[in-house]
Amino acid sequence: MSEHVSTYEPKTGFTRWLDTRLPIVRFGADLMSFPTPRNLNYWYTFGGILAFCLGVQIVTGIILAMHYDASGTGAFLSVERGIMRDVNYGWLIRGLHANGASMFFLAVYLHILRGMYYGSYKAPREVLWLLGCVIYVLMMATAFMGYVLPWGQMSFWGAKVITSLFGAFPIIGGPLTQLLWGGFSVDSPTLNRFFSLHYLLPFVIAAVVALHVWALHVPGNNNPTGVNVKSKTDTLPFHPYYTIKDLFAILVFVILFAVIVFYIPDAFEKVDNNIEANPLVTPAHIVPEWYLLPFYAILRAIPDKLTGVLGLAGALGVLFALPWLDTNKVRSMRYRPAARIFFFVWIFFSLVLGWCGSQEPQGTVIPGLPVGPTIIDYGPNSVTWLSRIATLYYFAYFLVITPILSRTEKTLPVPDSLYTPVLSHGVAMPVGAAAAPETKG
Repeated sequence: MSEHVSTYEPKTGFTRWLDTRLPIVRFGADLMSFPTPRNLNYWYTFGGILAFCLGVQIVTGIILAMHYDASGTGAFLSVERGIMRDVNYGWLIRGLHANGASMFFLAVYLHILRGMYYGSYKAPREVLWLLGCVIYVLMMATAFMGYVLPWGQMSFWGAKVITSLFGAFPIIGGPLTQLLWGGFSVDSPTLNRFFSLHYLLPFVIAAVVALHVWALHVPGNNNPTGVNVKSKTDTLPFHPYYTIKDLFAILVFVILFAVIVFYIPDAFEKVDNNIEANPLVTPAHIVPEWYLLPFYAILRAIPDKLTGVLGLAGALGVLFALPWLDTNKVRSMRYRPAARIFFFVWIFFSLVLGWCGSQEPQGTVIPGLPVGPTIIDYGPNSVTWLSRIATLYYFAYFLVITPILSRTEKTLPVPDSLYTPVLSHGVAMPVGAAAAPETKG
C-alpha cells in the first residue's frame, strides 16, 4: 500500500499556493481516497470509535479543568458540589468524561483482541502494533491519575497503594515514590502532580495516535483473511465505503454511551469515592476501575512485592513482544484452529483475572464450589489461587504456547485472493463490472 500515488489536484490559485507550502488539503484528500481492503468487517471500525472517544475525553477534560480545584482541601467539593451542581450541565460533562473512560477502554480492548485474532501485529506492521501498545500504556497512566482527582476515599487510597509499589525497587524506589508524592505521603502536592499529568497525557496520546495512523498508511490495513492486497480490484477507496461504515458503528456506540450516561451514570463508580478522602480511615476493600482489574489481580497473585510489580510490568511487556513471539506466516486465526482455541482460553482467563481483581483477596469462597470439613475447603485463599492459575496461563500463552504453535501448528489452506471469502458464489468480478445474465437451461 506504500506505493499509493496521490490523486489530488488543486483547483484554485489559493489551493495550488497552499499545496506547494503546506499540503494539508492533499493529506486529507489522500486519507479519504486511500485504497482499503474490500473485505473489512465491523471489527475494523473500532479505530474510528477510539478517535471519537479520545475527542470526547479531551474536550470534556478541558472544560472540567476550568472548574476543578487541584488542592487537598478543595478537590472533593469542587467536583461533588461545584461541577455536579453549580456548573451549567456540569453533571453531564462529568458523566461524559467519567463514563467515557470506561467506554474508551471497552473499545480499545475490543480493538486489541481484533488485532490479535487477525494477526495485525505481524510483519510489516510491527511498528503499528508497538505504537498501539504505547497508546494503551499511556491510557492506563492517564486513567489512573484521573481516578485520583475526585479525591474520594477510593481515589486517595488507590493512589497510596499504587504509588507505594514504586518503593519495591531497590535504591531508587524510595526517592521515586517521594518524587511522585511531592513529599512523604499522598497529599495536595500529589494531587497537583497527577492533575498536571492527567491534563497533559491526552495530548501525548493524540500525538502517538497520529503516528499510529501514519504507520497504518505505510503498509495499509490488514484484513480478516490476512492475505496481502495484490491488485486495485482487491481494494475500495476509504471514502465513501468505510467512512459510512465507521459512522454507523460510531452511532451505535454513541447510543450505548448515551444509555449509560443518562440512565446509569454511576454504574462504574465506587460508593466509597462519594466520601471525602480521609487518611485516617482505610476502606474495607481498595479496588481500581474495572479496566485495570486483571493487572491488579496479577499484582496480588504474587506474594513478593517486587516480583509482583515485575509481573505487572511483564503482563504489559509481553504485548510489546508479541510480533516476535508469534512467527507463524499465517496471520489470521481463521486458518489456525489450534491457535484460535488457545486464544479464546486466554480471553477466558483474562476475564477470570478481572473477576479475581474485584474480589477481596482473603476469606472469599468461589460461588458453586463445596465448602465443608468432609469435602475440600476452598475458603480463605480460593481467589488468590485462582488468580495464580489465571496468571500462569496468561504468561504461558505468550511465552510458551504462542512460540510453540508458531512452529508446529498445521494451518488450514489460505485463499489466494480477497475474493475467495468475499464472493462465496460464482466467479470473482471487479467492482463496476456488469453481471452476466442468467441462462435458463
